[in-house]
Amino acid sequence: MSNSPIIFLAGGGTGGHLYPGIAVAEALREAVPGCKAVFLCTQRQIDKVILEPTGFEFIPQPILPKPPVRIGSAGALLRFWKSWRDTKDVVRGLLHERKPAAVIGLGGYAAGAAVKLAASRRIPSIVLNPDVVPGQANLFLTRFVQAVCCQFEATAEYLGTTDRAKLHMTGCPIRADITHPNERQVAAANMGLNPKLNTLLVTGASLGALTVNEAVLAMLPDMTLRGWQILHLAGRDHAATVRAGYRELPVDVRVVDFTPDMADVWAVTDLAISRSGASSCAELTACGVPSILMPYPFHKDRHQRLNAEQLSGAGAAVIVDDQKDRRKNAATLRPVVESLLYDAERRKKMAAAARQIGKPGAARAVADVVVGEMGLKT
Repeated sequence: MSNSPIIFLAGGGTGGHLYPGIAVAEALREAVPGCKAVFLCTQRQIDKVILEPTGFEFIPQPILPKPPVRIGSAGALLRFWKSWRDTKDVVRGLLHERKPAAVIGLGGYAAGAAVKLAASRRIPSIVLNPDVVPGQANLFLTRFVQAVCCQFEATAEYLGTTDRAKLHMTGCPIRADITHPNERQVAAANMGLNPKLNTLLVTGASLGALTVNEAVLAMLPDMTLRGWQILHLAGRDHAATVRAGYRELPVDVRVVDFTPDMADVWAVTDLAISRSGASSCAELTACGVPSILMPYPFHKDRHQRLNAEQLSGAGAAVIVDDQKDRRKNAATLRPVVESLLYDAERRKKMAAAARQIGKPGAARAVADVVVGEMGLKT
């Protein structure tokens, strides 16, 4: 094996897939000097936005997401299968040319071809599964890979006996800068916030969340935020509408469409209203941030709801189910927010509970699993 191994990290389409991969790539670079990480991502613009600043090489795959099965989707299904064939051709060429020492699947449709083809060639193959419930791609891939790195022990309930033996409870990888943040005053200045005010964070993760945005804007007219400011990560597609919604509201607010500087975001956050994707849960717990979680309501397996239950069960979060209606959501969300804004002691207990279940060393733990499967020593 080369002294400078190449590792493929396959996946993308959202920050929830890419950011854990970036964290693992950084940890691998420290664990194996000279190691080169190459991301096999999607063609979505968000992948370029996230990966380009990191300096890691990335290669967009032609893969398209599989469309829902419904009347009239035959054309979309054909386009998907063509993209799958084209992606396999691309990956075969890359495996032959670059000869990776290992392939890591980051979850989702963009991981499948690389992990499956690598496993068939007996290249060490590992899957990250940070959600409680494995998605369809990961459920398919677990039978072929050597190791599955998980965030929650509850994941074992969704796998067969053979696949359970492959589980490593590493946690969900987060970037090193998040675990070593700036001082609050510096972070506040970087984010354009007042360091003397408490900060309520609203976030729907890297792409934003329409129903979360709408719920917050609908609840605020009936609230008074004494001593608080809002940092609202709206998402690129929603930022203009969110900014317009705040113009008539008497609140201190900073609306950001997207930021890679989540270390500063968490450093200034005193309470978060958030989706409960795996990466969000990992960062909330590692940073000790009390949260109100509004799980994504449109997945059949309700995997974000199950993620949120891990935090709420530990006392680190309160769940407010997204009812897909701005007025209903606002009416449910408002009393929960009000009960926490002015109860510093409760927020302190929630923060401690979050830290208790956080795994800030997850990236290195995953890197150690990968290195072990490669047969190397660190």
